[in-house]
Amino acid sequence: MSYSHLSIIERSKLEILHQQGKSSRTIAEELGRHHATICREIRRNAELEPYDAQRSQHAYEQRRRASVLQGKWTEEQAVELEEKLHATWSPEQIVEHFRAEGQPTVCYKTILSLALCRPPCPSGREGATAQR
Repeated sequence: MSYSHLSIIERSKLEILHQQGKSSRTIAEELGRHHATICREIRRNAELEPYDAQRSQHAYEQRRRASVLQGKWTEEQAVELEEKLHATWSPEQIVEHFRAEGQPTVCYKTILSLALCRPPCPSGREGATAQR
């Protein structure tokens, strides 16, 4: 089941209907949303003050920005990863090397995808598979 976030227009309508004293179910019908969505939106954004659409939209945008995961890799790790790939280390060896050093790492499949998308080594060697 898919869903979409409330837009500023829906939040504005919700604010007006809520100020008019309409119930959550009535507001939900009017907006074409589930009543639990409306209850949750009002509860989340009208604890201390009356519901305000712009304040709620701003809080939503802040929550969305805060929910983005920070990357695991530092620039130094990216350089080291490239060096290991150019030295024909396998993705599995690279992952285990980072784990042994207690550094954050990603799945070997992610490293393999990176290796397949990068240009060939300047030395002309294609990597460990060319040596077999």
